[in-house]
Amino acid sequence: MLTDIEISRQASLQPIEDIATAFGILPHELSPYGRTKAKVDLAITNRIKDNKQGKLVIVTAVTPTPFGEGKTVTSIGLTQGLQAIGKKSCACIRQPSMGPVFGIKGGAAGGGLAQVVPMEDLNLHLTGDIHAVTSAHNLAAAAIDARLYHEQRLGGDAFFEQSGLAPLDIDPEKILWRRVVDQNERSLRTITVGLGEVNGPVHRGGFDISAASELMAILALSRDLKDLRARIGRIVLAQNKQGDYISAEDLGVAGAMTAIMSQAISPTLMQTLSGAPCLIHAGPFANIAHGNSSVIADDIALRLADVVVTEGGFGSDMGFEKFCNIKTRQSGNAPDAAVLVVTIKALKSHDPQAGSEMDKLAAGYANLSWHINNVAKYGLPLVVSINRFAEDAQEELDWLKARVLQEGVFACEVCEAFSQGAEGAVALAEAVVRATEQPSQFRYLYETKQSIEAKLLTIAEAGYGAGGISLSDKAKTQLAQLQRHGFDKLALCIAKTPMSVSHDPKLKGAPQGFELPIAELKLNAGAGFITALVGKVMTMPGLGIRPGYLNIDIDEQGEITGLA
Repeated sequence: MLTDIEISRQASLQPIEDIATAFGILPHELSPYGRTKAKVDLAITNRIKDNKQGKLVIVTAVTPTPFGEGKTVTSIGLTQGLQAIGKKSCACIRQPSMGPVFGIKGGAAGGGLAQVVPMEDLNLHLTGDIHAVTSAHNLAAAAIDARLYHEQRLGGDAFFEQSGLAPLDIDPEKILWRRVVDQNERSLRTITVGLGEVNGPVHRGGFDISAASELMAILALSRDLKDLRARIGRIVLAQNKQGDYISAEDLGVAGAMTAIMSQAISPTLMQTLSGAPCLIHAGPFANIAHGNSSVIADDIALRLADVVVTEGGFGSDMGFEKFCNIKTRQSGNAPDAAVLVVTIKALKSHDPQAGSEMDKLAAGYANLSWHINNVAKYGLPLVVSINRFAEDAQEELDWLKARVLQEGVFACEVCEAFSQGAEGAVALAEAVVRATEQPSQFRYLYETKQSIEAKLLTIAEAGYGAGGISLSDKAKTQLAQLQRHGFDKLALCIAKTPMSVSHDPKLKGAPQGFELPIAELKLNAGAGFITALVGKVMTMPGLGIRPGYLNIDIDEQGEITGLA
């Protein structure tokens, strides 16, 4: 079979204007970036606001493994399968970060015959949204250090006299806003800022990957430009020497940050290999961010399509949980059904020493069962999709499908979209349509009116199967600060390893009774949630010993090679 990039390159693509017209987007609502991608102007939302809303399907997966479970392949394949059975469909996915593209994961455009194309455009820059987030974020970081420098250089009275600005009295030890870059760069996790005679004051800082910026979450959760501006103004950047929070509005940088992101608020329209529309907006990393595509993209798609397919990053304990408890709360768009992706390989990896291949599959099934039960907590009709690999034995597929149906799920189908495209996802599409026609009993896992500790305990025990939680001294101090300033009623975003249901990547299957260690609590006032960093999670990935960039090159004709 051809590689993903070869398939993408050989595809016969429609002009993006034709994709838009067929989907219901008018020419003046489109800003093309070449022939194959375009920004969708938010003015469309007023024109379509009274359209009947379609069905929303959230795609999630079992605990991820290095093999890749094919969640995006399934999302794109399902969209193509829905199109094949006569349903007007649209996929809403996130823009890949270049960190994983050049690191270990590779691209995130799907694969095989279930791709968003051209895949190199999607994986490299696209229309610049992540760059906008990076620039706006780092402007705020520069503004903090400049204000700190000038106030300390002049003193409060002289600073006010010369600038006309009230001193903020920033505590250099309590700057909460780190810098960001869209690469895996472990050497920047912790840095010292302000070295040199005229660059001070010296203080500690660091970098996160751009997708972990609160601005990326704000981009995903904003309803329009006015909402984006208001949320950016609420971002908490630092504390003063009295312990009070200093916002982007206080610093006077919120307007400029919004200006940088004014084009990024519009989603990008692309197409699948079958010509189905796909809206790409916001960023990845559901382990350290909320990891879902944008409310704006969903809203547009739901007013134009019969069925909208979106996905949450990593397993159901990660992006799916955050989709339900963070995004749905803010969007008001509850999903009508869920699809849970699993592979034979993934299940076998949980206990590779179990004996025969069937023994390994049976032993690893506990992880799938855990995720089925986890989705059930939210009251959604669930379709399990077995993403078939070429080497999967029919006996194992039959056993897995029969076992899944014993769990009481709505349906279970084998998906072969990777090798067959739309036709390989028709059975899955038909099952998903039937599932969306069922009455949804959607519910949240916790209520925001609960205390922070109560919400943490609910997610740990009901969400993960833990026996309890423990808070570090730092987290306890931050908890008291959040409560004192009235931020204790926000939703929670758990940042933890995606490689286990627990905080420990070595705990495979369906661990129970562990203690969930809360290392830090970070306020995201603009995004509307508190991030709880669990265990040893890193908000800046690092490159491995043989990173993916070693395989990537470009020839004399401008053709990119080695991009997976």
